[in-house]
Amino acid sequence: MIHLSEAPIPVVAPGSADGAFALLWLVIALPLAGAAVLLLLGRRADAWGHLLGTATAVGSFVVSLVLFVSLLGRDEGERQVAQHLWQWISVGRLDVGLDLLYDPLSALFLLLITGVGSLIHVYSIGYMSHDPRRRRFFAYLNLFVAAMLVLVLAENYLVLFLGWEGVGLASYLLIGFWQHKHSAAAAAKKAFVINRVGDIGLSLGIALMFVTFGSTSFTVISALASGASQATLTTLGVLLLLGACGKSAQVPLQAWLLDAMEGPTPVSALIHAATMVTAGVYLVCRSNFVFERAPDAQTVVVVVATVTLLWGAAIGCAKDDIKKALAGSTMSQIGYMMLGAGLGVAGYAFAIFHLITHGFFKANMFLGAGSVMHGTDDDVDMRHYGALRGAMPVTFLTFAMGYLAIIGFPGFSGFWSKDKIIETALADSWVVGLCALLGAGVTGFYMTRLMLMTFLGEQRWRPGVHPHESPRVMTGPLVALAALSVLGGVLLAGDWIVDWLAPVVGTAPEEHPPIPALAVTAIAVLVVAAGVALAWRLVGQRPIPDVAPTQVSALTRAARADLYGDAINEALVIGPGRRLVRGVVVADDRAVDGVLTGGPGLVGGIGLLLRRVQNGYVRSYAASVLGGSVVVLVALLVVNLA
Repeated sequence: MIHLSEAPIPVVAPGSADGAFALLWLVIALPLAGAAVLLLLGRRADAWGHLLGTATAVGSFVVSLVLFVSLLGRDEGERQVAQHLWQWISVGRLDVGLDLLYDPLSALFLLLITGVGSLIHVYSIGYMSHDPRRRRFFAYLNLFVAAMLVLVLAENYLVLFLGWEGVGLASYLLIGFWQHKHSAAAAAKKAFVINRVGDIGLSLGIALMFVTFGSTSFTVISALASGASQATLTTLGVLLLLGACGKSAQVPLQAWLLDAMEGPTPVSALIHAATMVTAGVYLVCRSNFVFERAPDAQTVVVVVATVTLLWGAAIGCAKDDIKKALAGSTMSQIGYMMLGAGLGVAGYAFAIFHLITHGFFKANMFLGAGSVMHGTDDDVDMRHYGALRGAMPVTFLTFAMGYLAIIGFPGFSGFWSKDKIIETALADSWVVGLCALLGAGVTGFYMTRLMLMTFLGEQRWRPGVHPHESPRVMTGPLVALAALSVLGGVLLAGDWIVDWLAPVVGTAPEEHPPIPALAVTAIAVLVVAAGVALAWRLVGQRPIPDVAPTQVSALTRAARADLYGDAINEALVIGPGRRLVRGVVVADDRAVDGVLTGGPGLVGGIGLLLRRVQNGYVRSYAASVLGGSVVVLVALLVVNLA
């Protein structure tokens, strides 16, 4: 297995003559500068702010593309370049530079973030055209992209954490962008708080790295990891996983994801396809040198991923809100990616492969959902849709490409990426593999249900609603993403992506799986077909009521309630936490404050008594002297007589 530390990494200074790699810093600087300009100029940039925001994102994509082509031209052992920007922290043994690392893994992420991000920016020009705060929206989009780029370009965990927190801030600002809606403000706060729980895990993990290895650099930790104890590596792996669960909405930190749909639809596309939820998968794959030496931590990753992929799929089956149905789907698909990452060196490349293809078809479908909302007066209830294929043909056809990709229709991108994860899972564990197969079947069901309720069947439009196709500035990105949804599987041609990522995540030894790959593919297609057929039987051949029926199974009720994720959090975390805080407040008021205020109160009382003695009258003082003298004389007599 080859890890980062086994190949020397040339350091390139900004502006040096080392070809295109001297421009690495510019990938981050462009969207970051766009955000700064749009926020600092304020309303003076309202007229053209959306154009600047889009231009900086496209410019970052162009630079990323140039860097990728330059990296392709290098030999495999030379495809890692570090760029030192400046010294960030130098305190005692802690020496951290603001350094960037460009290698095959970060190269793919740069193309995904800036490419899909640019298409979302273009789409947003039309989607947010009537919003009075459009310029601010584009500033936040730029900030989001810049923070994610810092995260995936970081050369050490501390710089990664800087981007990690930047992503958290940008998501908070964008989810709650329409803060005049109480639900949006509450959703932003919920996402922010839950992610802080995961961030505690990541920050503790970084602290443990420094204590154990004396560094936070990927290359240093990769070189020294073999010398750490099994307990330390397992603890470190679990802490990193906790951070990943927060960002990637994995059980038990998944409850924020569906509420995050309160933000504008382009935000949902950016979060689910190119930025926030992919961060956790990146963290686990980037930290392969930890997890490969901590099998117990890998097992925890596999368990969490398996539970999550089924959890999200179940939620997707019961949602009538088109965006929340897609959000449940994202939770499930990220579960597949985490499963691939948890399977170790055999699955890292396929996890990243599915992450990229998912970025294509999920951005396509979220933006398609936004197009549907745009044509139906912002209605998100699929029970109010039906027969939209005729009114919105471009949206329908592009969405259909994403649908076929996500269910794994043969030849489409999801078919190649998800099936490889299922194949790897079956080779590792029958139980996990069968759960992954079940998830594929459920995906076929809920996505077919969504297609039937939205684009097919009889129209169920609300009075006064006249569905219409979106403008070209919105449908153009849909066409591009639909094409990528179809063609994304070419990344696997000749095992290209496996070989490309080998210098970072290693290569698995040749093995003979218990089930031939072709058989696994056939079984997966049959399972998906069964899910599609079941959806057609239960949804396509029955009238869709205007209101969701109340007489449903316990599982359906649970899925509608997000499998009681909020109730579980309330019972296990929020409720006990609230009671603990209340008890601390009472103890503080009665004990701590009592001690602190009791002493001054006693002194004050004594002072009041003494003040009565000091009344300013000479006769009182004379009487006091006389009384004191008498007491002294009496005391002397008693002592002498004794």
